[in-house]
Amino acid sequence: MPTLREKAEQFRALHRRGDPVILVNAWDAVSARIVEQLGFPAIATTSAGVAWLEGFADGEHISREQMLNAVKRVTQAVHVPVTADLEHGYGNSVEDGMTTARGAIDAGAVGMNFEDWDPKAGALLDVVAQTARIRAIATMAAQAGIPFVINARTDVFLEDVGDSDEWRIEQAVLRANAYLDAGATCAFVPGVSDEPVIAKLADAIHGPINVLANPSTPPVARLAQLGVARISVGGSAMAYALAQFRRFASDVKENGSFAFDAQRISHGELNALFS
Repeated sequence: MPTLREKAEQFRALHRRGDPVILVNAWDAVSARIVEQLGFPAIATTSAGVAWLEGFADGEHISREQMLNAVKRVTQAVHVPVTADLEHGYGNSVEDGMTTARGAIDAGAVGMNFEDWDPKAGALLDVVAQTARIRAIATMAAQAGIPFVINARTDVFLEDVGDSDEWRIEQAVLRANAYLDAGATCAFVPGVSDEPVIAKLADAIHGPINVLANPSTPPVARLAQLGVARISVGGSAMAYALAQFRRFASDVKENGSFAFDAQRISHGELNALFS
């Protein structure tokens, strides 16, 4: 069984420009086991999916402890490296970020998403303050001997900050490069799907970049050509699963049909995931 350090090294090595690692985000132990069984080399959690599972809206309404407990259940269920979506660290201070990162390592995660959007204020954190938080987390992880993968996320595009794509590109590049210089491993710019914008970001950001997939995102092969190093689906995997659940529940209610049962994963196969 590889150590946490070895898993972190494995995961870090997957971040290659032009050969992106694909992360299908899991929200619990069984979804994580399915992703692992399909042969994906690593697993990411989804903060939105975990929040919905626990009965909360997305956006840091769930507590740090509840989120980290969910991460631990995932890491204990699989053998591949797990990176945790931990929002903006459950507080704005350096210590908040470090506490969350320590908790992630203790839970068995080899990395974390770390956002620069404060959901309570509805605004981006100051870039200097966020850089200090990333530097502190990187230093703490290095002292612990873990090559922790900080996926530094800027929400300039996702939250539609500013009045033009040109301004957003400039700000995303500024923030991403500052975060990489502070010790982040990868720069995450969700909310971007246009090829020209992705290409500009990949060219100007001096490190691996992560994009969030949506229906208008180019296919994996094209993202590789554009220089992307990491692709994730976020909460959409769970949202899709819930759409299927709602469809079959509606069919039962409206039509009295149980045809859905023919398309299920068998009881024995699901049990075998944990045997």
